[in-house]
Order: sequence, then structure tokens, then C-alpha cells
Amino acid sequence: MKLKTATLFFVFSFLSLSKIFAQSITKDSCIFTPMFTFSYSYQIPGANLADRFGDNSNIGFNFLIKTNKNWIAGVDFNYLFGGKIKENNIFDSISTSSGEIIDGNGMIADIKLYERGFYTSVKFGKIFPVLSSNKNSGIMLIGSVGLLQHKIRIEVTDNVAPQLKDDYKKGYDRLTNGLGISEFVGYAYLGNSRTANFFAGIEFTQAWTQCRRDFNFDTMQKDTSKRLDLLYGIKVGWIIPLYKRQVSEFYYY
Repeated sequence: MKLKTATLFFVFSFLSLSKIFAQSITKDSCIFTPMFTFSYSYQIPGANLADRFGDNSNIGFNFLIKTNKNWIAGVDFNYLFGGKIKENNIFDSISTSSGEIIDGNGMIADIKLYERGFYTSVKFGKIFPVLSSNKNSGIMLIGSVGLLQHKIRIEVTDNVAPQLKDDYKKGYDRLTNGLGISEFVGYAYLGNSRTANFFAGIEFTQAWTQCRRDFNFDTMQKDTSKRLDLLYGIKVGWIIPLYKRQVSEFYYY
């Protein structure tokens, strides 16, 4: 019941905002509008992050406000995930001489490792209407400040390895976070339709992070080293602006 009520409230609020901020785009107008964006990025790690993970994907959600001067401000959340872990020796202390972990049933445990993380931030930027069909489209530059977090996700089939149950996983997962900034340069298109609006470009993220676990079981000590984690990516996204479709009419005098 609570979930249904919250969903109805969100839908009602979304429709209300659409009416309040509804405007039409014409070729010569620069409008104020809130926008939702959904994005996908393919990212390549650098610096310390490249020692731990391979390439990753990134799915993002943003809420932005564009002013009638083409300034942009908002917040975002980006979910990072990947399947290549380079630190594959973290279980050496609990493995057999051949590298396997024996589960509670005396069998070889089926263990899978993944990269998981997120980047959330506040964003600020501007659209420069060059090479565009209207004043709301053009080269888009955005910077952000936020938090980058990542860890090694440990999955054990049937959860039958007591060495990696519950809190024991935390001694190996390398949970890491810290201050991050990012820069995006690309092209944004805002047309006269809610479906034909998009952006694409390249994004660079830098973060100064540190392990947040009190103790790493494999090294038998706390990791206090400072890290520089980098991500280079290509990002594409779909924009949902809250304005009405312009009726295509022309008047001549």
C-alpha cells in the first residue's frame, strides 16, 4: 500500500511539473525547463582503479534544470558494474594449495567476483548553441562534484562457504570511496518532441579515495593508503524535458 501511494504521488507530481513548466521550443527561443535524463557509459579505469578492475559499464539517472540562458544545474546518480577483477589473489589465505576454497559441505565453492559501485554528484554546466537547430541545443559542457564508491562483490553459489558469509565478506571486498569530480563535453539536442532529445560525449572522472574497511583479512591489516581512481568514458543519454510539443504553424505578414 505504501509503495502504491508513493508511486501515485510521484506520477501526480511529474504531471503537475509538466503543466507548470510546460513551454514550447521554437527555433529562436531559449527556454527554461526541468529535465530528466537517462544515460549509459562505457568506462575505462585508470591509475589505482586500473589495478583492481577492468572496463565497466555505467547506468545514470539525472535531474537537471536548464535556464533560459542555457545554464544547467542538477543532481545525478550513476550505477557502476563490471565483471573483470584483477585483484584475484585476495582469497589466498583461505584457499587450498591449488587455489580452491572448500565450502561447508566439503566441496569446492563456486565463487564469482564482480565490480560494483556508484558515483553521485551535483552538476553545473552550460549549453552553447553552435551547430544546432535551435538555441536550446549545442555543445554541452558540465562539471560535477560528488562521491565515488566501489567494491568487489563476492557471490558464493548457495551461500555454503562459511569463510565468506555475511560480515566475513567485508574483510575481502575492498569497499572504497572518496571525493570525486568529473568533466563532460559533448553535444545535446533538444528538439520539439519529448522523444527526439538526446546527448552524447566523453566524460572524465577523478576521485581521491581510501579503503573504508577496518581490517582486510588477506593482508591482516587495515589499508590506510590514499588512492587516485580515474575513469574515462563515452556517454550517451536520453533527455526527457518537461515542455509541450510545439504546433508547427507559420504566420506571414
